[in-house]
Amino acid sequence: MTDPSGSPQPELGKTPSPVGRRGLVLAGLGLGALAAVGAARWYNIAADLSGDDLTVQEALRAAEAGEVLLIDIRRPDEWARTGIGRGAIPIDMRRPDFTDVLLAQAGGVPDRPIALICARGVRSARLAARLEAAGFTTVLNVPEGMLGSGAGPGWLQAGLPVVRP
Repeated sequence: MTDPSGSPQPELGKTPSPVGRRGLVLAGLGLGALAAVGAARWYNIAADLSGDDLTVQEALRAAEAGEVLLIDIRRPDEWARTGIGRGAIPIDMRRPDFTDVLLAQAGGVPDRPIALICARGVRSARLAARLEAAGFTTVLNVPEGMLGSGAGPGWLQAGLPVVRP
């Protein structure tokens, strides 16, 4: 079959060549790998507990005992969807005055122990490093988060109490 210019055209309904099939398979595998990496980052599969981390049970106990200031840094829509862990103070990390509000909650004492919780421990880990750079001296992470990660099942799956905003 040729087009008006005389160039050969592939016939409709013909199966692709082996090279074309391999290309499709490789493209599919590449997309699958990208999806797996994205899912691993989203669910924080590689998370684990280190020296400056708390389990959700430890975070609840410490917050209720007044040993740490537990801050839920998620968005208001997330708080509405899942509730806020009992003992946590909700402060949206996107607030431009987040550091000032946090310092006020800590009574103006940057040495007060602060524990951060988010959905899966990704945002809280990043924010912990930023707060330490801003002068907070004892910033702990709850890497399980509310929804669970590689560090553990999370606040909700652990059956810990929540309050509704």
